[in-house]
Amino acid sequence: MPAFTVRSAVVRGAEAVPVSVEVSFSGGLPGVHIVGMPDTSVNEAVSRVRCAVTQCGFTMPRAHVTVNLAPGEIRKTGTGLDLPIAVAILACSDQIPKRGLEDCLFVGELALNGSVNPVRGTVAFALLAAQGNLTLVRAQEEPRGWLVSDKERCIASLAEMSRGVAALDQGESGTRLAEQAVFDAHATEGLDFADVVDQEVAKRALIIAAAGNHGVLMMGPPGAGKTMLARRMPSILPPLSADERLQAMLLHSVAGESLNDIDAGGRPFRAPHHSISTAGLIGGGRPVTPGEVSLAHKGVLFLDELPEFNNATLQSLRQPLEDHRVRIVRVDGSYVFPADFMFMAAANPCPCGHLGDPGHTCICTPARIQAYQGKIGGPLMDRIDVFIDVARPSSRKVIRGAEGLSSAAMADQVCSARTYRSWRESRGKKAGNGLSGVAMEERAREVLETLAERKGFGGRGIARVAAVARTIADLEEHEVIGVEEVIEACSYRPRNE
Repeated sequence: MPAFTVRSAVVRGAEAVPVSVEVSFSGGLPGVHIVGMPDTSVNEAVSRVRCAVTQCGFTMPRAHVTVNLAPGEIRKTGTGLDLPIAVAILACSDQIPKRGLEDCLFVGELALNGSVNPVRGTVAFALLAAQGNLTLVRAQEEPRGWLVSDKERCIASLAEMSRGVAALDQGESGTRLAEQAVFDAHATEGLDFADVVDQEVAKRALIIAAAGNHGVLMMGPPGAGKTMLARRMPSILPPLSADERLQAMLLHSVAGESLNDIDAGGRPFRAPHHSISTAGLIGGGRPVTPGEVSLAHKGVLFLDELPEFNNATLQSLRQPLEDHRVRIVRVDGSYVFPADFMFMAAANPCPCGHLGDPGHTCICTPARIQAYQGKIGGPLMDRIDVFIDVARPSSRKVIRGAEGLSSAAMADQVCSARTYRSWRESRGKKAGNGLSGVAMEERAREVLETLAERKGFGGRGIARVAAVARTIADLEEHEVIGVEEVIEACSYRPRNE
């Protein structure tokens, strides 16, 4: 009997790799043999497929079934090959119509009763199918409002294949992800900066950070509101564009994460615990999956209690902060994940947390304080643009329920600054890596030179100050950086630099 081939795919890194599922019958003992570098989860598909086929009213061929997964040099992982293997066996044995199968890409895990379950990487599969002008046949899953192509079909059970591909549910056609309008990200979680009392100085720094996508480190005593400030940062960032939303959904999909928040328009906000491993933060594992830095792509990565993180894990952030991507090399090749995120961190000034707090006495020795602050490391500190001292809020204002600057007002300033920057850069006035190409008053350059020598700024520190000063000027809609912008930017550098 001639072989029959069905198209499928497996996830590799942040993309879907096409796989041809070829089935052939031969003489010998009845059974199913899978070749083509399958892993354990793929080999286990034999039992799932056999039960699903019989439960849906079909029969397994009484022959030796050989399933070849091509190309053979790529290791096949995951349970998404269950559905294409079953479809290929049924089509090869003439139990389902073959018409239209050659133009489809099948992905799905089979339950023992024949129902089709979703697998991680659905967005990657959808993009691959759209590139090849194929119809993606996948399980029904939530959210159903996003579709990369209106040619996608949803299947609830293997039994539906008896009617052919044309009879499958088309889903909610016409709601293509790439064409959907952006959403208001400010109402996704209901968190508002107005709830944070007596932190207007810190809010000003966060407006600057959001306008210029600068890294932030907040340092202050416990209970000052550092975590509250960080968790509200997505509420003042611009909504995701259609392309950014697609990138974020792709990474969350291949990692097996929920897409509901991103589908609602909210920017990713990742806040891993300080016990996280390097592979969990940067990416890795077997199979290789994106880490927290990639899941925060186009969003915010927040590390609370920064000195409590493993030092080697913290230092692995240096490359993503500079290159906005992660490159992981393994025996079977290299994997590249995007990691363009806004970095935020919070830390206590000392182990007891009360250094510099007028209401409490610090009990830490100078040696313990130095060791505690040294855990962060100079190279990582050098890559953070804005340092904020967050003081304990006034008890009177907290008790009386005072309100501060709201997220809506802060978001308006951020949007205005980004709009002005786009206008300025459209006129060919972009900021350089250091001071090259930066329009700055001569007096402002003299002030920056004096402060740089007094505080001991390095080359990267000077570039960071210039970038922050440029953002402050954009907030004020000034084409040329002035003295006030330079002084304010320098105030956001650490005191001991």
